[in-house]
Amino acid sequence: MPTAVSRDFLALEGLDGPEITTWLDAAEAMVPFAAGDRFLPHPLPLAGRVVANLFFEDSTRTRVSFEIAGKRLGAEITNLSSAGSSASKGETLLDTARNIEAMGVDAIVVRSGVSGAAAMLARHLDCPIVNAGDGRHEHPTQGLLDLLSLRKHLGAIAGRRIAIVGDIANSRVARSVTHGLVALGAEAVLVGPPTLVDPSLERLAKGPGRISVGHDLDAVLPTVDAVMTLRIQLERAAGSGISSDYRSSYGLTAARRDRMRENCAILHPGPVNRGIEIDDDVADDPRRSLILRQVTHGVAVRMAVLRACVLG
Repeated sequence: MPTAVSRDFLALEGLDGPEITTWLDAAEAMVPFAAGDRFLPHPLPLAGRVVANLFFEDSTRTRVSFEIAGKRLGAEITNLSSAGSSASKGETLLDTARNIEAMGVDAIVVRSGVSGAAAMLARHLDCPIVNAGDGRHEHPTQGLLDLLSLRKHLGAIAGRRIAIVGDIANSRVARSVTHGLVALGAEAVLVGPPTLVDPSLERLAKGPGRISVGHDLDAVLPTVDAVMTLRIQLERAAGSGISSDYRSSYGLTAARRDRMRENCAILHPGPVNRGIEIDDDVADDPRRSLILRQVTHGVAVRMAVLRACVLG
């Protein structure tokens, strides 16, 4: 398991290629268990441990996969959302987390609409904190599962060219996976409307790879090894940054899929807005689409992260 990290798991920024590879190796070892093909041998590594999921932002895949990951490791899971907690009465996230920690939990998984929320909790609490997405900052376990899906499909990430398409400005997913791609020696090609993809993003990440910015999806598609299309995040005011013809310029249609390289993979972090950023035939393509495999790999990644953070 990874050892060159703290007990918190907050971001992919700052991790180098070997560190990310170690995380990916640990997650890949969990894939058979995440998919339910095999069960972990007894005693389960987190038996008797308690993990609290504090999800103060809507989520399906991330929340459920953290819950399944913890249970597959033998942990007891408690779930808390803002609607059913004292946060609805005005209690701060920090006070809520401190009270949960005082109940003897072994780790807290937190999702918040506030950038930096997970790091703030890590500074004030003693139990491990796992970032399940914080504002526009990062979504590090999503970044790892995307990288794992790419590695298993392509064989290697170094030297590959990966397009990330759409609402880059508001996407914590794009930030996390871009940090990972560059650290592993790939080129991240950020594509979208000028209002959502600024040239300054070319300086987002450091490593042996690189970042390039473009606005012409049709010119990029024949040159890349994988395409990750992103949801337009209307809850973060992205609607004001796109035109009514977004699909015609940046939607992943069947015609665009047919212009891709033979082995070009298609990814989407979900939730999918079908008919806007991606069409049904593309999202469900049995040969190219990795979308459901990303979900399975998400459980594996979160198993690896929870095990490492709780056991140290």
